Amino acid sequence: MSALRTHDDTWDIATSVGSTAVMVATARAAETDSADPLISDPYAKILVAGAGTGVWEALLDGSLVDKVEALDPEIAAVYHHMRNYQAVRTHFFDAFFADAVAAGIRQVVILASGLDSRAYRLDWPAGTTLYEIDQPKVLAYKEQTLAAHDVTPSAERRAVAIDLRQDWPAALTAAGFDPAAPTAWLAEGLLMYLPADGQDRLFDQITALSAPGSRIAAETAGNHSSDERRQQMSERFKKIAETVGLAQTVDVQDLIYQDEDRAPVGAWLDEHGWRATAQTSTAEMRRLNRWVDVPLDDDADSFSEFVTAVRS
Repeated sequence: MSALRTHDDTWDIATSVGSTAVMVATARAAETDSADPLISDPYAKILVAGAGTGVWEALLDGSLVDKVEALDPEIAAVYHHMRNYQAVRTHFFDAFFADAVAAGIRQVVILASGLDSRAYRLDWPAGTTLYEIDQPKVLAYKEQTLAAHDVTPSAERRAVAIDLRQDWPAALTAAGFDPAAPTAWLAEGLLMYLPADGQDRLFDQITALSAPGSRIAAETAGNHSSDERRQQMSERFKKIAETVGLAQTVDVQDLIYQDEDRAPVGAWLDEHGWRATAQTSTAEMRRLNRWVDVPLDDDADSFSEFVTAVRS
């Protein structure tokens, strides 16, 4: 179970699950500004800068990362490792969408879209409609922030402001979604914030809305580290934050549902009318020369898989 979650909790961009979108966007911003970027997200820094979470905006300052490295090299290595992970994850799912539109798909749904900027930064073919589903305050923050910087979508973007635990299929259909048209779905940075039964329900709903030829990509929840390891890392992060004067934010681990009976995503899809393929994120990181060796103890296998599937 998750330590801080309830069945009806809600958030904006600076709190709870919403703040994790800022964390991910910070990684994309840092990668974009690096010497040899794997991805390009020119809007990530804009979105992070005004979010009001404290720690993630501060990490846009490279000198702060240098301070962390001097205080605790292992924590700094974990930061670099996770930044690389986010870059590799983004790169993988960008390629998924490129393949989907190359195959003729023109209907896209990004679930729990957060500060995802693909509607703005990717080169979508004419006639593509992209739906973003997330909490109302999260979508409003992104729309208002990018509009203030004169950033416009490169596809027809339709925001569906609803919690995924509510009747989002009805809201999506009301926004113009066509269940008869093949769709490219993305569940990135999402499943770990759902309980096991919520994950099953989500995939049931997606399957019911997916015409033959539809595609889905998902980041699995991964295998979680031990309670002892999480506590150790939390205490070290807290010490670093206090030393460099960062405001304390929520511990991401407290937001995650650590359900041992969670269904393997690839196997579930194979059993429900999809043809799935899985790639471990560790293998993808090594393939792209983005792996950082850190002493992860029992966390060595805790990273996710990237699963893609086609609807039969």
